[in-house]
Amino acid sequence: MSANRFLSFVLLFLLCTATSYAGAVETKPLTIGESFTLDSKVLGETRRINVYMTHPYGEPDDTPLPVLYMPDGGIAEDFLHIAGLLQVSVGNGTMRPFLLVGIENTQRRRDLTGPTKNAEDKKIAPKVGESKAFRQFLRNELMPEIRQRYRTTGETAIVGESLAGLFVVETLLQEPDLFNTYIAFDPSLWWNDGELVKNAKKLLRKKTIAGKTLYLATSEQKEITAITREFVTVVEKEASGRVFVHYQPMPEETHATIYHPAAIRAFREVFKPAPVPGIPH
Repeated sequence: MSANRFLSFVLLFLLCTATSYAGAVETKPLTIGESFTLDSKVLGETRRINVYMTHPYGEPDDTPLPVLYMPDGGIAEDFLHIAGLLQVSVGNGTMRPFLLVGIENTQRRRDLTGPTKNAEDKKIAPKVGESKAFRQFLRNELMPEIRQRYRTTGETAIVGESLAGLFVVETLLQEPDLFNTYIAFDPSLWWNDGELVKNAKKLLRKKTIAGKTLYLATSEQKEITAITREFVTVVEKEASGRVFVHYQPMPEETHATIYHPAAIRAFREVFKPAPVPGIPH
């Protein structure tokens, strides 16, 4: 018997043994963070919210934290892997501690898209184009609830990928004061024939924007990369000194794989800890 086959036999034996004793071993649920529901008058439905808290090393557990909001924040969506990134990154000192607030989807394509005149866009779901209402839910219902339940600072951020990335960019342009930092990966800026990018110059001139941070990353998707580059050019020209732009092309990633590797880069870049005097960095 080869070494590999022997090792496979041993692993199979151990697995079978563990399975045979599973009924006799007491198990307990594995809890990561907290979860609560919020009845939304704005949306006319109940929404589940998942929360993960990272604590500063050596500081009390009730230390106020900045808040990172994330659409697509269900347990079966992107919440767990982003919570894991926060736990590891805060632990190894590559990012500041944050309170992570994941918003579980009910009708994702309804909530994360603005109105569209494109017939193909309208086919993706029974309802689309209600991002304004979802933003109102965040502003008037969820964010006050988070401030009431947890000790938070005044700093807020939002992270999203694909349609959630579209929502992040739209929010920066439509309601820039809602967050301090905007993070979007492979944002679906093609929505409504790219109308958001076409109107970006006008919106940036119209809105009072100061001291905001925008982080964008794109995968191998050529259409998304092209329109994102176009958007970056507009922001850098029209909001220089008011919006601090970080753009990271990641052609080695696909639309399906970009979220995790882009998030760790983004968090290290825009949430890096302040240098400690006297300690090399």
